Formats: sequence, C-alpha cells, structure tokens
Amino acid sequence: MCRNGRYTERGIKERAGYGSELWTVESDYAVKLDPALERVGMLLEPTTVVAKAWEQIERIGGRAWFAPQRVLVTGAGPIGLLAALLGVQRGLDVHVLDRVTTGPKPDLVRSLGATYHCEDIDQVTSRVAPDVVIEATGAGHLVFDAISGTATYGIVCLTGVSPRGRQLSVDAGTINRELVLENDAVVGSVNANLRHYRQAAEALAKAAPDWPARMISRRVPLERAAEAFTARDEDIKVVITLNDTLSDARNGED
Repeated sequence: MCRNGRYTERGIKERAGYGSELWTVESDYAVKLDPALERVGMLLEPTTVVAKAWEQIERIGGRAWFAPQRVLVTGAGPIGLLAALLGVQRGLDVHVLDRVTTGPKPDLVRSLGATYHCEDIDQVTSRVAPDVVIEATGAGHLVFDAISGTATYGIVCLTGVSPRGRQLSVDAGTINRELVLENDAVVGSVNANLRHYRQAAEALAKAAPDWPARMISRRVPLERAAEAFTARDEDIKVVITLNDTLSDARNGED
C-alpha cells in the first residue's frame, strides 16, 4: 500500500531474501513464533496474506451491519487453505472449491470442519450463497463467477494473481448492476504488515497441532532445489530446506 513506490522488501524488491548466509532484522519487526511451529515456520508469511485479507473484509463489512455466516474460498492451495483456517477460527461456515477430488486437499478441508466442493462454481454459489468469497486461484473465469455469485452485500477479496494475455467475454453491465444494486464490494489484497504477522502467528498456534504440517507435501535440500519446481499431483506446499538435516531426503521421508 506504499504510495510512492520507495519501499524495499526482502526477496521481492531491492533487498536480498532470507536465504542469505547472514542477515539482520530490526528487533521491533521480529515476530516470535511458537516453538512447536519450527518445522512449519515458512507458513507464517502466506498466513499473513490471508490475515490481511480477512482484516480488509471485516473493515469493508463495517460500512454497515455485517454479520457474515458463509464464506467460499476458491482454490485449495496454501493461500486458500490458510484462508479457510482463519474463516473457521472466526466461527464461519466455510466452503472450499478446488478441482481435485482426491488426495490431501479434501482431507485438510474436512479436518477443519469445512465443506469441500469440486463442482462448477455457479453450482456452489447457488447453493451456498456466500456472504464472503476469498478468491485464491487467479483464474479469470472464477474471479468473475465469484463476483456474480455472492449474497446481497457480499464481499469478494481477490488474493490470486491472474496471468496476463488471457481474454474472457463477460457481461460487464450485469456485473456493474449487481455490484451497485446489491452493495457488493470487490477488493484486492496482497502482502502484509507487522500486525498481520502477529495475527498469523496466533492463528497458526491455534490450529490443530498436525494440521499445518500436513500442508507440507515434501521437502528438498538446497542442492536439489530445481525439483521443488516440478509439480506433482498431490503437491500443496513444497519446501526448499537450507539446513539439510530438515529435508525429507535426510530423514528418510523421500
């Protein structure tokens, strides 16, 4: 949300990432993670993305009386699953939509007490009538279907990044009419600040002890980092370990 573009961000803009052999951080910006989360600490940053997304949703909802009951998350990758986790922690009826029908994703969703769907989005939204949609795929058709599929005074938060160059035909007039007449809102959200890191650390600490770990599909050592970028069918979050003793290969798990 920097207006002048003069910010820096480790591993993203103008500063080396945390894979450096040596780095320092100002103590005011260090966030303590529960020691029990040591092996899943890399989930903290993606959790900050959805912590901020939920904060934005709740602030927008605060324009008027806002008591959401149902949330639909599109996409069961790391961001989508973590968005579902924070939705469940808010006491909401959480629904997650993804293409796969087997493997760890449906099980992770159901173990949260949420509902997993793999039908077309219009079928899901017609049944669920979500008050909130968190879009975590960046797939263009899902973005527009989500916008048109909410309940009245619905909020759609876009966290997925769409690729450029793909064209879709949409009924812009209908979308505009629904946004205006139903007081709907669409907001994009990415990155986070210090309070979101603290919120994320709290959310992960409150999760069932084994749930975050089940999001980690595999771990590969740094010398085999290229393997992490070759997707496997059941991958959710693949981790490149800088410390070989934490890799699956060294622990006999690969």
